[in-house]
Amino acid sequence: MPLALRPDAPRPLPAQRRSRAGTVAAATALLLGLVAAGGTAAAQAAPSAAQPAAQAPASPPPPAPTPQNPFGSNTYVFDPGMPVAQIQATVDAIAAQQVDDEMGSKRYSLLFKPGTYGTPEEPLIVQVGYSTEVAGLGAAPTDVTINGHVDVYNRCLTADNCIALNNFWRSLSNLTINVTGLEGCRSSANFWAASQASPMRRVNITGGNLSLMDYCTAGPQYASGGFIADSKTGAIINGSQQQYLVRDSSIGSWSNGVWNQVFSGVNGAPADSFPNPPYTTLDKTPISREKPYLTLDSAGQYSVYVPSVRKDPAGTTWENGPGQGRSIPLSDFYVAKPGDSAQAINAQLARGKNLLLTPGVYDVDRSIEVKRAGTVVLGLGMATLSAVNGSVPLTVADVPGVDIAAVTVDAGEVNSPALMRIGKAIPGAGGGPASSAVLSDPANPTTLHDVFFRIGGPHVGKASVSLEVNSDNVLLDHIWAWRADHGNGVGWTTNTGRNGVIVNGNNVTATGLFVEHYQEYNVIWNGENGKTVFFQNELPYDAPNQAAWQHDGVLGWAGYKVADSVKTHELWGGGSYVYTNVDPTIHATRGLEVPVTPGVKLHSLLTVNLGAGTLDHVVNDTGAPVSTDAVGVPSYVADFG
Repeated sequence: MPLALRPDAPRPLPAQRRSRAGTVAAATALLLGLVAAGGTAAAQAAPSAAQPAAQAPASPPPPAPTPQNPFGSNTYVFDPGMPVAQIQATVDAIAAQQVDDEMGSKRYSLLFKPGTYGTPEEPLIVQVGYSTEVAGLGAAPTDVTINGHVDVYNRCLTADNCIALNNFWRSLSNLTINVTGLEGCRSSANFWAASQASPMRRVNITGGNLSLMDYCTAGPQYASGGFIADSKTGAIINGSQQQYLVRDSSIGSWSNGVWNQVFSGVNGAPADSFPNPPYTTLDKTPISREKPYLTLDSAGQYSVYVPSVRKDPAGTTWENGPGQGRSIPLSDFYVAKPGDSAQAINAQLARGKNLLLTPGVYDVDRSIEVKRAGTVVLGLGMATLSAVNGSVPLTVADVPGVDIAAVTVDAGEVNSPALMRIGKAIPGAGGGPASSAVLSDPANPTTLHDVFFRIGGPHVGKASVSLEVNSDNVLLDHIWAWRADHGNGVGWTTNTGRNGVIVNGNNVTATGLFVEHYQEYNVIWNGENGKTVFFQNELPYDAPNQAAWQHDGVLGWAGYKVADSVKTHELWGGGSYVYTNVDPTIHATRGLEVPVTPGVKLHSLLTVNLGAGTLDHVVNDTGAPVSTDAVGVPSYVADFG
């Protein structure tokens, strides 16, 4: 029988974890249904396997070469005048190719011109697979309406083992979904059953529910965390999502919590109640800036709109009219294609161009160097920079107002000292705070939006640090730094990564920080006055033994380390998880480690065991241990400091 969870009576869900494909452990129970706001049944009878993408050719048809598509062969620009069947055939073909291609090199951007697509009688159903972006080209999300669905379903590894734990690397933005169409269980919601690196931004959901899990397939139906910003929805079914951040949005309701649900500046968010249920609610976000996005006007001219910074915001930027920002014509961008060299890209940046990366993988043998204040670097279709010969693929000078958005960075076979560096490199980086970056601007921070890092997974990768932030006044808005736990080139001595994120600058704020599996401290925060709204961490799975993973008399390494010299720091909603599947006897002394001083304050903290190993404390020497005695049951610390 389905288990119904009322929105006003959240309760924890079963223990769950992300696992290597094909080796997911059975759970103690299954969540087969939820009840949406107002008592409407959200789940009907669950079929035994995922609905597959429609049958389609091995490769999608190439987009028509027109002046209104200057973005290359992997970008599709749809017009509301196109027959729905034509659009449906194209998106089905892309889904069939991408829905299981987790580590592949294909990248796609599906762009919709302003207008309406699909009807109640002939809805448009878009299934979103790996490395696929779906975005509207309007000035506001209401300028593009899809009558139908834009869905992510579970991947069924076998007929009775369907999960969303590895549903990474896709995005949805800047459009309205009027939920209609499909039959039975699939008609009950728009499904976005995705985990890390799958942002939803500037989305308007009308006519139905939004479900962040796929309850229409056989269990265990797990999902592992996501990010929504600047969006408006009705009822949201959180379901099995382990952790989630919703920022600066408006929601009708939220169904339940699992371990760590954080709401920052969200109208309609549940009240702060951590840990029972585990909701952390901030009335306002300390500082935010929305991601730049591509627009197309009535004259057929493309621009990139760059939203302005907002201090202490709540709610969306667009519900009450246009937000503040600036529009940059596409002619001011260098439109790069895979195969362009870093040298050629740098020559265009030196001429004052901004950079638009069209979908694909770019081999980068020297740093792409952003030196001009206010430069925008925008990726389409999960554009990926891949390090060659130990390069640092992207660097940003100590200048204000740079926006780096929707870019994935992969390590290469030769170790890189860093995969992205913001501000001038500091000798012995990681050893102490930065000197003041006098050219930074607290009112116009350099910002990273939806920037993802991978060490291993697609191929062997090595990098000492994934992201190094040396400038002051930087905003990190949705980062996933991942030392791969599955895929290609994976192993303790194969995909080596010391630290995920090192912050040396002062006044740095992170809204949505996911950092996982690094071999020493996952995050090191050396700068003063840092703020983090939502932190999620898994410690490394694959340490061979305790001797290989300890330091200075401490077992393991903390997931989040604030340097002993720091006087001011604040974090809201932080979790660190342990799963040492190579040697289950391994201990980690603590999940978070911070100096004990009045200006360092942490709120809503937890650790949890995912099936192997032991985490002895939550923060410093505070908090009960988590072990296999109670898999999936968190240890909580509501406030520290």
